[in-house]
Amino acid sequence: MTGPHETPLVPEDHRPSASAHEFTSWFPESGSIDMADTATNITAETIDELRQLADRYPQARSALLPMLHLVQSVDGRVSPAGIEACAEVLGITTAQVSGVATFYTMYKRRPAGKHHIGVCTTALCAVMGGDILIEVVEDRLGIGEGETTADGLFSLERVECNAACDFAPVMMVNWEFMDNMSPESATRLLDDLAAGVPVHSTRGAELVGWRETERVLAGFPDGRADQGPTAGPASLLGLDIAHERGWTAPSEGPERASTTGDEEAK
Repeated sequence: MTGPHETPLVPEDHRPSASAHEFTSWFPESGSIDMADTATNITAETIDELRQLADRYPQARSALLPMLHLVQSVDGRVSPAGIEACAEVLGITTAQVSGVATFYTMYKRRPAGKHHIGVCTTALCAVMGGDILIEVVEDRLGIGEGETTADGLFSLERVECNAACDFAPVMMVNWEFMDNMSPESATRLLDDLAAGVPVHSTRGAELVGWRETERVLAGFPDGRADQGPTAGPASLLGLDIAHERGWTAPSEGPERASTTGDEEAK
């Protein structure tokens, strides 16, 4: 769905079919971790950081979710070596680790791209054009949802509600919000990312790679948490109106609590 004067990022004659993709991040035959890909970048330092995460919780097993994010930050996916490392640190089985890793969609079973693109097509986003957006992204990147480009630069996911209905339609890049998107702004976003142009989230920091974001989700801050606004005008509209009109929340003092109790008794 590129315009007449736009050049697709992947030429038409170089686009492999979905079944022939070099990196396919979704595969229906098993739904399990790809145990055939044993490559890993996990080091002794990674194991030490996994142990640091486990030590943060009264019950070490509670650290499994952030530990899996750390594995993804190192290997770009939940790798067999990452599963084994998590199981060893926590003293649980690899089957237990795999059961968690395959339950949540944020854990990838095949390599995700440097920029993981999410397009919301649920409810309001769909009404506002989310389905058109995902078609535009698929056409621009030459991949379908659940796939990764052959150069490893982009992967694509259809997201089930980004919890940002007041900014619909919404896209995400490496879990950072891109609000009020259109086919034109989506194409421009992809082109800028492909060209290495700095891009800022609508309500967040300057975008970094998916692996760097995964490390933050694991619990290792990168110092960018306060970059950019965390709430936009649409979310703050009610508060602004309340301030303009001098509205305040009801008092919860003893007198009100007593009155409320009397009313409930009646």
